This record gives sequence, C-alpha cells and structure tokens, in this order.
Amino acid sequence: MTTEGAVTRMSPRRRLLAHAVIIALCIPFVLPLVWMVSTSLKGDTQIYASSENGTAFSFANLVPSPVRWDNYSAALHTVPFATYLRNTLFLCFCNVVGVVFSSALVAYGFARLSFRGKSFLFLLMISTMALPAQVTMVPVFALFRFLGWYGTYLPLIVPSFCASPFFVFLLSQFFKTLPEELAESARIDGAGEFTIFFRIALPLAVPALATCALFQFLYSWNDFFGPLLYINDPESYTLAYGLQQFMSDYGGKWAELMAGATMFTIPVILLFFLAQKTFIQGIATTGSKG
Repeated sequence: MTTEGAVTRMSPRRRLLAHAVIIALCIPFVLPLVWMVSTSLKGDTQIYASSENGTAFSFANLVPSPVRWDNYSAALHTVPFATYLRNTLFLCFCNVVGVVFSSALVAYGFARLSFRGKSFLFLLMISTMALPAQVTMVPVFALFRFLGWYGTYLPLIVPSFCASPFFVFLLSQFFKTLPEELAESARIDGAGEFTIFFRIALPLAVPALATCALFQFLYSWNDFFGPLLYINDPESYTLAYGLQQFMSDYGGKWAELMAGATMFTIPVILLFFLAQKTFIQGIATTGSKG
C-alpha cells in the first residue's frame, strides 16, 4: 500500500489530526523564513525598536507596519544583484551539465559493464564520500594556484566534470534496474556501449538525472566556500558570496540585507516545488534495487 493510499483511507478525524501534527512540526522550520521576509518589509525604526524591546521574535512583531517594498529596490541598487545572479546562474549551469554527464557515464560503467577490479574501484570511490573537504582543501588550492586558475571560475567548474561519488552511487542503482534485454537487443543490432548509453540508458534515466541536477543546482547556488577561496574580483562574485560582502560592508542595513536574502532564497523554493514530483520519482526509482 502506498503512502498516498494509506492517507486516503484514514478517517477524517485522523487525517485532520495528522495534518495538524505535520503543520505543528513545520512551524519551527518555517518561522526563520517568515521572520526574514517580515524583516525585509520593515523600516529601520520598527526593526531596531523591536530589538531594543526584546520582541524581535514575537508573532505580533512579524507584521510590518508600514510595509516597505522599497527595501527590495534599495537592495538591488546597493549591490550589483544582476551581476551576481548572472555569475551564479553561469556556475550552476556549468556544474549541473558537467556533474550530471560525467556521473552518469561513470555510473553506467560501474552498473552495466564488467571489468577487473570493478568492486574494489567502486568501494574506493564511495569511500571518498567520508573524506571531509577541509582535509583536501590546502593541496587542492595549491594545485589550482600552480595551474594558474586562481582568480577564475575554473576551480569551481572543472571538478564537476570529474563526476561526484554520491551521484555515481545514485545513478548506478538506477542503471542496475534497467532490463539487460534492452542492451542485448541493441548489441544484436550492432550498437556499441556509447550508443546504448546515449540512446537507451540516458532517456530512461531522466528522473534520476533530474534529481542529480536538482541537488547540484542547490549546491552550486548556495556555495559560499568555493568563491571565497578562488574568486578575488568583485565583478565575479556569486550571490552567496555577494550577500556575505553586503553584510560586511553594510551590516546596519538589516532590511536591505533581508530583502537580498529573500530574493536569494525564493528561486530555490520555487524550483523545489516545481520539481518536487520529479525529485521524489527520481529518489524512488534509484532506491528500487540495491
């Protein structure tokens, strides 16, 4: 029985109770978002008055009075938001394309091909997921600086074309569920492994690929540490790094800062709701076979 079917067969009273519990559990997670949006619409007088009175988190104070929509235009004029957005979308696009293609190619090799040492290499690759990024930060930075990539986007883009262990694991579980008869039929017709990969495996793996793309987009969109290490030109800042610089330079402008943070957060929320069905389908299909 599916979860949806189980919920449908519940009595109205139990269904109402279940929804009430879920809403109550969501409140602690939604409250910071509501506070951020509320602060972005307040004037400085209301923000500082509530802070001095110790009522910053009272529910009554969440309502802006009056509503200051001009905080958003002020935030857009304070920092080059359009430039940061363009840089962020460029990095997101390159990273999504690179990591999805490379991870799918490696995952197909592990899932569908037979070669000596496959199990050991797969285990070795998976074990790298337990290695914290801070451990390799210094040697990787030294390598990219030696290559002359410091101050460019290359350190933030090139690694994505070397596959991600997590995505390789996720996609390999999906490729294992594909019937072997499809590949055998293609081989009888004279198709090679690359043809099978591009024309059979990839079209069938769209939900799993979309899940990986969504994960990578969120990671690239929120990445602050990478630009902090490798980007030194203000014209190349991303949104995450630009907001941090905004807070450092204009720390007292809380309304404008929260307006910028709201504009930074809304696209991610919209993307999740638009891709929610595909995301759940991708997770379900990749976990259907071990």
